[in-house]
Amino acid sequence: MSISHAPPQPVPDISRKGRSAPPGPGPGASPELVALVPSSSRRARVPRWLRRTTGPLLLLGLWQLLSATGALASDVLASPGTIARVAGDLIEDGSLTTAMGVSLQRVAIGLLLGTLVGTGLALVSGLFRIGEDLVDASVQMLRTVPFVGLIPLFIIWFGIGEAPKVAIITLGVSFPLYLNVYAGIRGVDSQLIEAGESLGLSRWGLVRHVILPGALPGAMTGLRYSLGIAWLALVFAEQINADAGIGFLMVQARDFLRTDVIVVCLIVYAFLGLLADFVVRTLERLLLQWRPTFTGR
Repeated sequence: MSISHAPPQPVPDISRKGRSAPPGPGPGASPELVALVPSSSRRARVPRWLRRTTGPLLLLGLWQLLSATGALASDVLASPGTIARVAGDLIEDGSLTTAMGVSLQRVAIGLLLGTLVGTGLALVSGLFRIGEDLVDASVQMLRTVPFVGLIPLFIIWFGIGEAPKVAIITLGVSFPLYLNVYAGIRGVDSQLIEAGESLGLSRWGLVRHVILPGALPGAMTGLRYSLGIAWLALVFAEQINADAGIGFLMVQARDFLRTDVIVVCLIVYAFLGLLADFVVRTLERLLLQWRPTFTGR
């Protein structure tokens, strides 16, 4: 007796009743790729430059409104329109551009000397223990002394010419650079030093390829701080018997009660400081491309 086996019947898919399965990709077809856009990019519909200028524009509008309504007297603070007209007159007769050139020269010389002094002391103190023992304590004591309080001594030592003005800026610039470069050197991971030594790097090779690149972010931060202090030191320096510069214009305006000229000089100080900070931030982005960081959301 023979037994016949019937072929198995397919079981109907009850869960897909009334529906047809979507056609899949054919043989050899690659799946469709969907570009992923970060949520931060999707939200950025307003340009950043417009958002960054919103605050100053609102402040300028409030200033103009208070001046127009009489809530802010002109002898206390001139209106933005008056400030713009006075600035145009100062530019037209050449007094403002000449003063800016003199002040920029003083800041440039003081910043250069302060960078050399601060960075040099930080390298000596950060790279060598004997340098730290000889340098760090003295610098820490000097940086607690207000550099403005040294103006009388600088006048006695250097006279009333350009030397005391440059010396004040140099002193103000040196300490932020020293602190940040020193902290950057000592903040380098010791495991990177050990890895460099295992690769056969010499002492100079470690300094060049490991320590200095690791300290560069701190140096850029110190440079930004130093630029801010340089403009602050310039304001005090140009009060020392100056016969040119933005501070000289402010002294003359104070003597004649010209608040509009004083405000123009303060705005020039602010814009020059903002421009210098923009240059340093651009330099920071160029030199620190190897270090991606969080930029906000």
